[in-house]
Amino acid sequence: MDTTGTEAPTAATAPGPLSSISALATAMKAQIGRVVVGQDGVVEALLVALLSEGHILLEGPPGTAKTLLARAFAATLGLSFNRIQFTPDLMPGDVIGTNLFNFQTSQFTLTKGPIFTDFLLADEINRTPPKTQSALLQAMQERTVTIDGKTYPLSSGFMVVATQNPIEQEGTYPLPEAQLDRFLLKVVVPFPSRGEERAIVRLHGNRTAMPRLERFGLEPVADLGALAEIRDQVAQLALSDEVADYIVDLVRATRDHSSLLHGASPRAASMLATASRARAALRGRPYVVPDDVKELFLPAMQHRVILAPGAEVEGVTAKGVLDQIIARVPAPR
Repeated sequence: MDTTGTEAPTAATAPGPLSSISALATAMKAQIGRVVVGQDGVVEALLVALLSEGHILLEGPPGTAKTLLARAFAATLGLSFNRIQFTPDLMPGDVIGTNLFNFQTSQFTLTKGPIFTDFLLADEINRTPPKTQSALLQAMQERTVTIDGKTYPLSSGFMVVATQNPIEQEGTYPLPEAQLDRFLLKVVVPFPSRGEERAIVRLHGNRTAMPRLERFGLEPVADLGALAEIRDQVAQLALSDEVADYIVDLVRATRDHSSLLHGASPRAASMLATASRARAALRGRPYVVPDDVKELFLPAMQHRVILAPGAEVEGVTAKGVLDQIIARVPAPR
């Protein structure tokens, strides 16, 4: 059977467990829509990352609601939330915490940093030096942090949503490859359409400060327990051998392309498979189809590949190379 273009049944017709996932996504989108106009693709990517237990990097120019969207997304979940405004003088201890000496007890006491939370907004992550960025590496990969030789567990629901501005270069630091590889997806946040921008002006054009979420009455629609159950359901979705081979062939093609100095790793292939399961679940499908993989290939790979120096001079982009790979590698039928 040709499942390449198969799309999902609606939430009303989906099987029980999948209908609960569709219902959650619908409820979250409705809540977020009270505050953020448009950006449907970015919201979809956030949902994929959430269901995949992954982290996401939002890249876009100032004023495109990256921070507001992340805050509204977190507000729809009954999870603890912290925000770190990354700056050039931020130190690793400001992120993960530190042991402080208590003169009354003559003992060291752990003062936990903002990383001890369920949902962490890493705002303008590229404004802090790599030394501080690296404080997130262990947390994002292992959901633990090590302070003075002792390891502390983080929440099982720990998720990082990071933002960065691609335009301004003054006072910014490129994210190291190891840091980028921890992000499941990198999504470029676009400018809104004219109609959406008009709606934004009507909704938020009465004050200059960032809108306070409290006045929009956002309500959490899921807690950590419900989210854990849904993630377990997503992890069990069927992935056929043919689709698994397709994922592997796409990722391996990034290592053989002449315009790429470095291609994606095996971890990238596993992450793409996980994200594809999440997209299938959001479509109400109990199995992954090639369209799920195609849709996520660019956001899952564009931050993991490195262009060859000659290709950059010629104006080749990572997106262009990945589009070529999608066109060349045959999808299963």
